[in-house]
Amino acid sequence: MTFRRLPSGGRIDRNRPVGFTLDGKRYRGFAGDTLASALLANDVTLVGRSFKYHRPRGIMSAGVEEPNALFTLHDGARTEANMPGTIVDLIDGLTARTQNAWPSVELDVMGINQLAAPLFQSGFYYKTFMGPTKGAWMFYEPFIRRAAGLGAATEAADPDRYETRFDFCDVLVIGSGAAGLAAALSAAGGGGRVLLVEQDSALGGGLLSEPEQDGWLQARLGEIRNASNIQALTHTTAIGLYDDNMVVLVERHDHRQPDPAKGQARQVLTMLQAKAIVFATGAIERPLVFANNDRPGVMLASAVRTYLNRFGVAPTGRAVIATNNDTAYAAAFDLAAQGVEVIVADSRTEIPADLQRRNSIEILAGTSVVDVKGKNTLHAVLDGAEQRTITCDVVGMSGGWSPVVHLTSHGGIKPVYNAAIAGFVPGGFAKTHSGAGAVMGTFGLNAAIREGAAAGGGSIAIAAAGGEDRPYAIVPTWMPPRRKGKAFVDFQNDVTAKDIKNAHQEGYHSVEHLKRYTTLGMGTDQGKTSNIIALAEMAELRGLPIEQAGTTTFRPPYTGVSLGAIAGRTIGGHFRPTRRSPLHDWHAANGGVFIEAGLWQRAWYYRWAGDTPESAYVKEMGLVRRGVGISDVSTLGKIDVQGPDAAEFLNRVYVNGFAKLPVGKARYGVMLNDDGIVLDDGTTTRISETQFYMTTTTAQAGEVMSWLEFLLQTQWTDLKVQVASLTDEWAGMAISGPKARAALELAFPGVDVSDAKLPYMGCLDFSFDGVPIRLLRLSFSGELAYEVHLSADYAISLWEHFLKTGASLGLKPYGLEALASLRIEKGHVAGLELDHRNTLDDLGLGKMAGKEKDYVGKALRQRPMYQAPERWSLVGLELLEPEKRLRGGAILFAKDDKIEGHGRGYITSVTWSVELGKTIALALYNGGLKHVGEEIVCAFPLKNELTRAKIVSPHFIDPEGKRLHA
Repeated sequence: MTFRRLPSGGRIDRNRPVGFTLDGKRYRGFAGDTLASALLANDVTLVGRSFKYHRPRGIMSAGVEEPNALFTLHDGARTEANMPGTIVDLIDGLTARTQNAWPSVELDVMGINQLAAPLFQSGFYYKTFMGPTKGAWMFYEPFIRRAAGLGAATEAADPDRYETRFDFCDVLVIGSGAAGLAAALSAAGGGGRVLLVEQDSALGGGLLSEPEQDGWLQARLGEIRNASNIQALTHTTAIGLYDDNMVVLVERHDHRQPDPAKGQARQVLTMLQAKAIVFATGAIERPLVFANNDRPGVMLASAVRTYLNRFGVAPTGRAVIATNNDTAYAAAFDLAAQGVEVIVADSRTEIPADLQRRNSIEILAGTSVVDVKGKNTLHAVLDGAEQRTITCDVVGMSGGWSPVVHLTSHGGIKPVYNAAIAGFVPGGFAKTHSGAGAVMGTFGLNAAIREGAAAGGGSIAIAAAGGEDRPYAIVPTWMPPRRKGKAFVDFQNDVTAKDIKNAHQEGYHSVEHLKRYTTLGMGTDQGKTSNIIALAEMAELRGLPIEQAGTTTFRPPYTGVSLGAIAGRTIGGHFRPTRRSPLHDWHAANGGVFIEAGLWQRAWYYRWAGDTPESAYVKEMGLVRRGVGISDVSTLGKIDVQGPDAAEFLNRVYVNGFAKLPVGKARYGVMLNDDGIVLDDGTTTRISETQFYMTTTTAQAGEVMSWLEFLLQTQWTDLKVQVASLTDEWAGMAISGPKARAALELAFPGVDVSDAKLPYMGCLDFSFDGVPIRLLRLSFSGELAYEVHLSADYAISLWEHFLKTGASLGLKPYGLEALASLRIEKGHVAGLELDHRNTLDDLGLGKMAGKEKDYVGKALRQRPMYQAPERWSLVGLELLEPEKRLRGGAILFAKDDKIEGHGRGYITSVTWSVELGKTIALALYNGGLKHVGEEIVCAFPLKNELTRAKIVSPHFIDPEGKRLHA
């Protein structure tokens, strides 16, 4: 089998040679080539090995349906695996590598798999690796994963730029063949904005391979260019159709060799909203199923024609065209016109007279190709009718055409079988959708033009193409001839006709089950050439009409999409929003060291206290325990709850009562999920009879807001309540320590903050220098403490005011590490304990729950499993070995336990206690506080550490709460 570049012809630019390499060897093509066409022009026909059997494979198609010719492109961080060479534009300097072969595709060691082929039939993995022991799969899995796959992806960070954009149009036309061009021009006549998208590198679709229609094509392309309201995009694939006429497009710019340093995107993902959509997506030619139909040199007839007419590449010797329909004759006639000897093996006994009158080719009626001779290259085919061997360089097979109905099915409309074309067509359209051309089963050129013009609105007349349409005739053949040798249905996943018979015998009759049992259609090509053949064979085995067998479900994306295109610019620091406190700039300018806390950048510690977090936070803790400190708590969730039923609403949301909370008082509350698990805790203050001010944990602020809205919109629609997030509108700062009241008196002279006026859990609203201030007496540290809330615009001014007026008291800022450590000493649970796995009783908060009232999660909270006495529940730990350390996440075991498995609990939070002078921790332990005083072992396998600790109360300091009420 040999190929050559024709001396003239094609749509390539012969004045622009392009150099590229394959497996390190240099080749030359021309601008306008694809990698596949350039390889054929250089007579490179063996381009890979198959997935399972490692059989030699060549180029089969000329489009996105290509199952065999997959390459790894580029080097280093830009490495991209499993790219079909048929859609890769040839660019200067392109490097490509063949895949799934070692040491080379010519001599592949894993080709020995072909000898073990009887073992690798459908269901092989399910039957082989699930035993003989219960855990056998875990043993085999690493080896299976190493053997799986085709190309290898790079682990380096992608240096290229990807973008996401949003757009709209009045009419979207998908596909730029004759029907698509006619639809776009017709729609443009209505004056709306028209977007024409084409996945190929040029507009024209199948017309690019039909030189006799070039005049019509060029005239329409000129009209497209001159239409001010038509935007045409090439290299752009519509990968999915979604609700409300949203279509996702992926535009590839690799052919431009974009420079990310200049802000140029390699790919752009567009979410397009269209008023109307015209599907002119065409059809894909199907292969025929016969023994060894996967050998290099066996191609689709349409691909042979495309390489000939579009790229100027032709076989050097004889070509055999194997077909069961009329369309393959176009390839035969075009080859003959270029001097190639052609034999047509037509399985039909009756062939249209106008095709037989062409005397430039030999036609064998009622004849099928039943086998192929050759291994790495094609030598001959075996004629089933006369049992003769025909030497040839290429086989162009055509088993008919499958309309590209994928996008039309994404909305849930199933395709329907059209017996006239032996293929599935759209089963209907949404109100603003329509189809035209081959996707509708319309294969006549002029008929497709008329259909496209009508779909576009028929606003202007579209000129007809030259010549007359001839009817499309096909006598479908699905099952392979009975002959020794593998007859492939799915080329990429090595699924044969025999695999489909085995699936039928083993009861996998549903096409969805067939797909999963055999892996049919689960490769990068998603079964574009194999699906209908497989389901037709299964239908025949079951004795059903094809339409009753049904189809598999077509889901987005239509073609593979890079993760870069999906992510766009949401990478690195743009992966999720970075949130900053209103006081962020002050912290940055005054020695604050930041740490990520969810989305927030929070002050971890301050340089005034030390240069490392280990030393700084201890000093900051001492400041709060013995003097007074100020901390930024602006990140707490802040939600305004208003309405006549606000009190009733909160009474249902929280486990404890809020209906009778007095105005001007705050209350600590806990809310549960529906399943009885703790969702969040926080304090809520009653501002008036109809208004409450809720604070939540930083981590759960967004989830709590969503939860409240969900309850009001779906569960309690009768309640007159409105909720609004104030998290970004309000700043908050905590003033904590024995001298906290003195600091407030210095900052707000004339404002009574005495214990009588502002007792623990009290609230005071007042104005300071014209700025509304909300002062809450709350404590997260266990000390006398207050929270000051105000408009974010004035946060820095008030913060600096506090530091200035409190300087005589030694007031300084303290960071998140000290804040978290102070709450551990007090035994206050936070995010590490509120991990959506623990109940009220697990956290020692069960007594809070109201016994007479209803609240979310009440019923499921009473489940026996949740009330079991041996559940993991909150305890404190004290380190017994000062030379060692406790670590968060350490697994807990009783003193005499064998150190293995999940243990009896784990450590949630650890700190050094300035009060106790030792390391302490909060933990969840089996049976909880009934084990107080017992010695346990804390295991940290990652560092091979075992540490002794003692279980104590989680309230390490001031359990009576005297400091809170000072």
